[in-house]
Amino acid sequence: MTSQSNAVNGANAEALFKSALANGAISQAALNAINIRDVGDEINAALGVSVDDVKASEVTLFTSLIDDSGSIRFISGNTEAVRDGHNLVVDSLGKTKQKDGILAMCTYMNDGLLYPYTHVEKATRMDTGNYDPSGDTPLYDKAVEVLASVIAKCQEFLDNGIPCRTVTAIISDGADSGSRKRAADVKEIVTEMLRAENHIIAGMGINDGSTDFTAVFTKMGIRKEWILTPKNSPSEIRRAFNMLSQSAVRASQAGKTFSQTAMGGFAAP
Repeated sequence: MTSQSNAVNGANAEALFKSALANGAISQAALNAINIRDVGDEINAALGVSVDDVKASEVTLFTSLIDDSGSIRFISGNTEAVRDGHNLVVDSLGKTKQKDGILAMCTYMNDGLLYPYTHVEKATRMDTGNYDPSGDTPLYDKAVEVLASVIAKCQEFLDNGIPCRTVTAIISDGADSGSRKRAADVKEIVTEMLRAENHIIAGMGINDGSTDFTAVFTKMGIRKEWILTPKNSPSEIRRAFNMLSQSAVRASQAGKTFSQTAMGGFAAP
């Protein structure tokens, strides 16, 4: 589901990962966990707007992986709250002084890409026509794909001499279901990204009554200070998205602020 046309982009996943590997931005083990042959097409589709179309001296990437499994709609009744939460974050980022240097991308676990990396003000808002939860929760498979897209897009800017920082949010209301990848594969990638110190990776687990989301996300390599576990209610979910929004805005302000936010997690001042 791609609601916007991808910009013509000279970069491609294979070349970007060769560069990332050569420059120490990713290890061979993490690259093996990604397996470009499996997700190269999806990464290329996500790259979106070209570097030449971004008129900023530094860039922040905000990336969302959003669960669209059937439980969101049929069991939890949280479809509207998740839509509103995504829209709150991109609207907030679009009002900042740094908005010209902020790109957003969003993909669903089942229906795929909602929009590729684009100027945050032009990001597609989620609505009743483009978010219709159904299916399973391939959490690990999609996390690998999305994190690989973040690495590739970030590397594209770095290769052009433009500092790039990233904030990635993984939102789910259930444990993994149907993935071929393992939590350990995701952790291999997350560990490498965090080592580079220009990435923030957050996990939001909406309480389903049975999943220990702190354990799930920790096994994926996400730091505890970047894990939210809202109760299964629209008000709690909106509150969690508001915390995510505030953190993303702080992280987009400057290099020092990014570092402070990354270290402090959702509790950062």
